[in-house]
Amino acid sequence: MAGQGSVLERIDAVDEPFAKPEIESVRQLTATTVVAMETYQGGEFRVLARKEFIKRFRCSVCHTEKPMAARDGALFTHGDIRINHGRAGDALVCAECHHEKERDFLADSQGLKVDFDHSYQLCGKCHFRQKRDWIGGAHGKRETYWAGERVVQNCTGCHNPHSPAFPRKMPETYSLPLDD
Repeated sequence: MAGQGSVLERIDAVDEPFAKPEIESVRQLTATTVVAMETYQGGEFRVLARKEFIKRFRCSVCHTEKPMAARDGALFTHGDIRINHGRAGDALVCAECHHEKERDFLADSQGLKVDFDHSYQLCGKCHFRQKRDWIGGAHGKRETYWAGERVVQNCTGCHNPHSPAFPRKMPETYSLPLDD
């Protein structure tokens, strides 16, 4: 009868005790995902898609060969973006991550196109230690339960790509003060 006996007896009764377990039911993820262009020790995994959440995506709708007719067009359309990415006094500029000609893509330092849904590829060019940890599951947020297919957040699911650092914060305590 299933569930009877000690743990060791049940392990011994299985032909391959460390085979990938079969999961009967796993929470279904409603968000759009893409297969990551990376693998980890568990094989392939999925990443939450990001393009559908970018307010002004398809950049090519506005970024065309036509001349800009509006005065201060960049300020009007992108004035809410504050770039605070890079070392102090050496912040990145738009063209270091955004493809210069094909506006619906990002680009690495060699000019190779990177899809917005796979922005971790671009982030990992500079933040390679964090990318290694992200691939292995030590950095970032998993979107599905521990069982079943692995689906994780893209870097930009947690970090603003234009200002990725989180503000420093002192730890809060909920303990009563000791000097009362």
